[in-house]
Amino acid sequence: MNDMTQSPEMLISAMAAKARAACARLMQVGDNQKARGLELAAQALRDHTDAICRANGQDMDNAASNGLSAALLDRLRLDTGRIEGTAAGVEQVAHLPNPLGEIIDESTRPNGMILQRKRVPLGVIGIIYESRPNVTADAAALCMRAGNAAILRGGSEAIESNRAIHAAMVEGLEAAGLPGDTIQLVPTTDRAAVGAMLRAAGLIDLIVPRGGKSLVARVQDEARVPVLAHLDGMNTSYVHSSANPDMARELVVNSKMRRTGICGATETILFDKGFTAKHQVIAALLDAGCAVRGDEAIQAIDARVTAAKDEDWDTEYLDAVVSIAQVDDIDSALNHISAHSSGHTDAIIAEDEEAIERFFNGVDSAIVMLNASTQFADGGEFGLGAEIGISTGRLHARGPVALEGLTTYKWIVRGSGQTRA
Repeated sequence: MNDMTQSPEMLISAMAAKARAACARLMQVGDNQKARGLELAAQALRDHTDAICRANGQDMDNAASNGLSAALLDRLRLDTGRIEGTAAGVEQVAHLPNPLGEIIDESTRPNGMILQRKRVPLGVIGIIYESRPNVTADAAALCMRAGNAAILRGGSEAIESNRAIHAAMVEGLEAAGLPGDTIQLVPTTDRAAVGAMLRAAGLIDLIVPRGGKSLVARVQDEARVPVLAHLDGMNTSYVHSSANPDMARELVVNSKMRRTGICGATETILFDKGFTAKHQVIAALLDAGCAVRGDEAIQAIDARVTAAKDEDWDTEYLDAVVSIAQVDDIDSALNHISAHSSGHTDAIIAEDEEAIERFFNGVDSAIVMLNASTQFADGGEFGLGAEIGISTGRLHARGPVALEGLTTYKWIVRGSGQTRA
């Protein structure tokens, strides 16, 4: 599908110019007006629930015909409950504290000059994403509330859903007197538009990719614009010998099976050889419909376990499949995580304080958890409202990226006539 009547470069350039103008207008708008715009956008999503569901039905039919996996279909699917959740997320962003104008720190130089770092918007943000149409609302809300303009390019499988959500969001913003160009949706599914966004240095200030390995790899390889990386969720849950067996069973099953297609799902489980209830946890996973691939020690516990291959330890299944290994001790667990984790989310289930602290100190991931499901790796669950993604990089922002992660700062220097010798 290609709706472009001009070259991809001309299209993105024109959209970026409108976005830059919208940013300038937002700088003159008070925070209360921006919050009101999001409240009205949330109401518009609710008011247009039927239309959004019909649009999503078209996408679901097309995706099923194209052989999209069950997990990806789950990501794509919208119903009244999910639309209400999306609207509530937009509303939550409206009620979050405003990060703009915050003085991050302040110092006085020996010559009397006062230096401040003040939080300001990033500018024009391009978001390239796949499958999940709620990202259209989440990203739009976060970018606008932080004073930015967003250029959204969703996947072809969700094009009708994205258009319906985008229209509702713009309706709400304009009802509050805010520029509709604050949120723009690329009108084509042509992949050339993605390339044009990635080459738009000086027009787009930041690219945020949300999707599978191939999308993120392309963005990182081709981008001439700074990228906020969101890599795959190769997440591990390590069950220490001190873990409570009942807690371990509940957490492991939830971490893997609550929603298998999200980036916070556990993909690998490590059992300390001293944990004596391995059979109970494995049986619970299998009984819940999860395929288990294990090393020799795990295969010996339950005949339903199949042999894990080398590539299993580096596979983000996004499905009801998990790889399980037995490790000798916490050192072995840390080594395995270091070798195979994507730096997204890793968890320990334990009661031993020394082991817990060693895990916290030894795992270098964006999110490190204790006795909690990895499915909590989510900006909303962290109290940040919606998230634009979970950054696995080390620069600018890390973990769930919400309002603060979509800002930068500028230096304010207050003098009283100082000259430099």
